[in-house]
Amino acid sequence: MRRHFALGTSMLAKLNTFSLLGIDALPVEVEVDVSPGALPKTVLVGLPEAAVRESTHRVERAVVNSGFMRPQDRVVINLAPADMPKDAASFDLPIALGLLAGSGQIESERFGDYAVIGELALDGMARPCRGALSMAIAAAEQEGIRGLVVPQANAAEAAVVDSVEVIAVSSLAQAVAFFSGQVEIEPTPPRLEELFEEFSRYEIDYADVRGQEMAKRSITVAAAGGHNLLMVGPPGSGKTMLASRMPTILPPLSAAESIETTRIYSALGKLKPGQPLLTTRPYRAPHHTISNAGLVGGGSKPVPGEISQAHNGVLFLDELPEFSRSTLEVLRQPLEEGHVTISRALSSSTFPADFMLIAALNPCPCGYRNDPRRDCHCSVPQIERYMNKISGPLLDRIDMHIEVPSVPFKELSGDELGTSSEQMREQVVAARTIQQRRFEAVSARHNAQMSSRQLRQFCRLSTECQNLLKAAVHDMGLSARAHDKVLRLSRTIADLESSAAIEPPHINEAINYRMLDRGLWK
Repeated sequence: MRRHFALGTSMLAKLNTFSLLGIDALPVEVEVDVSPGALPKTVLVGLPEAAVRESTHRVERAVVNSGFMRPQDRVVINLAPADMPKDAASFDLPIALGLLAGSGQIESERFGDYAVIGELALDGMARPCRGALSMAIAAAEQEGIRGLVVPQANAAEAAVVDSVEVIAVSSLAQAVAFFSGQVEIEPTPPRLEELFEEFSRYEIDYADVRGQEMAKRSITVAAAGGHNLLMVGPPGSGKTMLASRMPTILPPLSAAESIETTRIYSALGKLKPGQPLLTTRPYRAPHHTISNAGLVGGGSKPVPGEISQAHNGVLFLDELPEFSRSTLEVLRQPLEEGHVTISRALSSSTFPADFMLIAALNPCPCGYRNDPRRDCHCSVPQIERYMNKISGPLLDRIDMHIEVPSVPFKELSGDELGTSSEQMREQVVAARTIQQRRFEAVSARHNAQMSSRQLRQFCRLSTECQNLLKAAVHDMGLSARAHDKVLRLSRTIADLESSAAIEPPHINEAINYRMLDRGLWK
């Protein structure tokens, strides 16, 4: 412990902790100075927000109820750096330990080796806090920090970072015993393999979806190359069922992807109890009334939105024209770049947002346009207004547009199961393996992320394929971006067939995935 003495009885204690900014943990030093004063007084400085300012009352009662003495002196608590706002209850435990050390009730040589986080209840019990995983990552990167002391409920989450010792404590008293050397606490072991084995299972399967084999083929292509997908069809045709099962055919999360995604949920406090690590790909389906900030992130203190919560997974937007147009337009940049930056006057935060977008809509306001079994009474102006809610630039960023027709009764009532998730996943994993070898020396991870230079390198076309693509660009009025997306799709279709070269059938199938939007929006 670092302690300094002045004027005989004045004592200063310093501890390491972290503050959460967005999803990143920044180092904070807690300084507690206890000096003689005519009246007991506690002063908290260092830009504390409301939750931190209130911590002094929690800490005082937790100290007394844990069997220690509340200092009857002047106490000054400084959270450095002073120009960074602090807004979390995770400062309770380090402030309490600093208070006890500053008042001479405990002594420790361990304060310099361990960072401390945790909220305190009035009885001194340690409560979990948000962002423990990010704080463990930051502790591992900070020079001189050997370990992180966390509440028991956060231990499994923080222990995912195996390069730092994670010490779990259930109360202030136990933390005091550890730092004073009265009790030795074994570091919490990492359980990555156990967690993946326990939680990496899906309860749904594409075998549940009757019919729609053509749609399943399109979804396999989308999953194989990481392509965005738009489904158009009448109500009840199975669009939501198809979208919700997309994560079941994507390759399993790697450990790095899992930690990357878990950080976001940890910072938001959305990890499920008893599940400290996300081991399945996230699937987010926000309601169409969502705001811009709710979708991409924001707030006076920026927090991740739905697109970041779908990182490494799937974002499903059902009833796409019902979303506010301005809300949809903010998706354009994240779809291209894979991250989103939220800027405010004093700071900016960048959140990962590498997700697959799946959108669904009806072909008209009533939903039954071109349905042979139902009459559509929508007028042409009504249909145009409905479709014009979605801008051309956004549609250009969606690689595939497919039709999902109603399922005939014969297929609904039959006993034969459709293509299962396992069968589709085998094709997807095989194609992704080819892409992994292809992109070993470049930044792209799958075909949808290929740059223009990589397209020229990996998507060379024969004369016949070039003529097909030239005719499609001329006849359908495809933009330069849509032209590139056809090439990426062709490369994915070729990968699914283990073909080194892009053949005319691959180009034809890719072009077909761009035709539906031209028919609807003209």
